[in-house]
Amino acid sequence: MSNTKIQNNVEKATQEVQLVEGLFTPSEANHIVNVLIEQKVNFHKLQKLRICEGCEDADTTYENNRIQELLNDKQTAKDYISIARKEGYNVVINGTLNISFVK
Repeated sequence: MSNTKIQNNVEKATQEVQLVEGLFTPSEANHIVNVLIEQKVNFHKLQKLRICEGCEDADTTYENNRIQELLNDKQTAKDYISIARKEGYNVVINGTLNISFVK
C-alpha cells in the first residue's frame, strides 16, 4: 500500500471534538479547568484501582505519576487564572480533543 493511501486512511480515521471554546470570566474558567482535570484524575484513580484488583503489589507508578502531574497542572492553571482575576482580564479557553486510530 502506498504511503499516500495509508495517510489518507489515517486522515479519514481522525476526528476532532471541540470540548471547550470561548471567553469566560476567571471564575467560569477556573470551574471548567477544574472539572476537566478532576475527570482525568478520577479516570486514573479508577485505572489504578482496576490494576490493583486482586494484586495489591501491582505497579501503579504510571497512574500515580499521572495523577500527580494532573494535580500540579490544576494548581498551575488555578494560579494562572488568579492572575487574570487580579488584573481584571477574562480568560479564553480553546480545548480540542483529537482522536485517531492506531494499531
